[in-house]
Amino acid sequence: MAIPSSDSSPANAPILEVRDLVTTFDTDNGTLTAVDGVSFLLHKGRTLGIVGESGCGKSVTAFSIMRLLPQPMGHIAGGEVLLDGVDLTKLPPEEMMKVRGDRIGMIFQEPMTALNPVHTIGRQLSEVYLLHRTKDKREALRMSVDILDKVGIPSPEVRVGEYPHQLSGGMRQRVVIAMALACKPSVVIADEPTTALDVTIQAQILELMQSLQKEMGMAIMLITHDLGVIAEMCDDVVVMYAGRVAEAGPVEKIFASPSHPYTRGLLASIPRLEDERKAQLETIEGMVPSLADMPVGCRFQNRCPFRTEVCAKHPPVDQVGPGHTVACHRWREIPSYVNKYSGNSSPESSTKEDPAQS
Repeated sequence: MAIPSSDSSPANAPILEVRDLVTTFDTDNGTLTAVDGVSFLLHKGRTLGIVGESGCGKSVTAFSIMRLLPQPMGHIAGGEVLLDGVDLTKLPPEEMMKVRGDRIGMIFQEPMTALNPVHTIGRQLSEVYLLHRTKDKREALRMSVDILDKVGIPSPEVRVGEYPHQLSGGMRQRVVIAMALACKPSVVIADEPTTALDVTIQAQILELMQSLQKEMGMAIMLITHDLGVIAEMCDDVVVMYAGRVAEAGPVEKIFASPSHPYTRGLLASIPRLEDERKAQLETIEGMVPSLADMPVGCRFQNRCPFRTEVCAKHPPVDQVGPGHTVACHRWREIPSYVNKYSGNSSPESSTKEDPAQS
């Protein structure tokens, strides 16, 4: 999918540019493609949201950027990942190790799997500094205390001597954030950083990320399935479906005028106060197709109320507006029909021809 960008001047050059990324896995059923031609841009100081259902390729995209795919089955089969113009997919392993934690930090979804249970918080944080910033262990420990204090952990000089199981879930996630931000990276990838936390702690973590972004100026790539988080945190959004980009563009444009049927379905499934009289939430029928059984052409066609025969071909990429792209043959026609997900049908509109049958 084409990269949504209206300004390629050096002053507005992206800090991270993903071009036609393809990621495959070798399995007993053959080689399966989990990410298929994904492209997007991330600019300094901005937050890009990657959203979609489970199995859409969001986390695989992040692990591909970080070169942390499970081995030996995971492969970057094509495309480029450019960090300030340098293709990370071509770097030798030892050079990529220098990038992780220094130029790019990653906040993992589950802190108990990201943290080593048999090492203290201070030792794990110190490793980041010893690798990228200093060879003095005392200095690394002092820096660890400082970053714990910055992410809002009380009594950081005590916490550095504790183990992950001695901290609450919210505090463990703050430690993971501290590790990701320790070396002040230019890019931070956050893979569903609040999924395992209760609502109150979620809000605190998101507020912390926004505050640190303003202070440090880093770009954030935020992976989530929560459109509310996207609306609150992000400047731009990429909607993924079955390993491809369905729609991409500025958050305000996509939320105000979604052009892909899948994006419309996701937005319509958000509970609203005015809809409390309804017995059921809106849903998108069906499931994300299996990697081993992807449909030819548009991968959303089996769930789409606007599908036609042309959807069995490869979906095109059309420019909806500045920086706004959509992979749908019929996005221009869809606004003229009643959106089955909108719940705003009327007696007059209900007699219109079903777009799925046109």
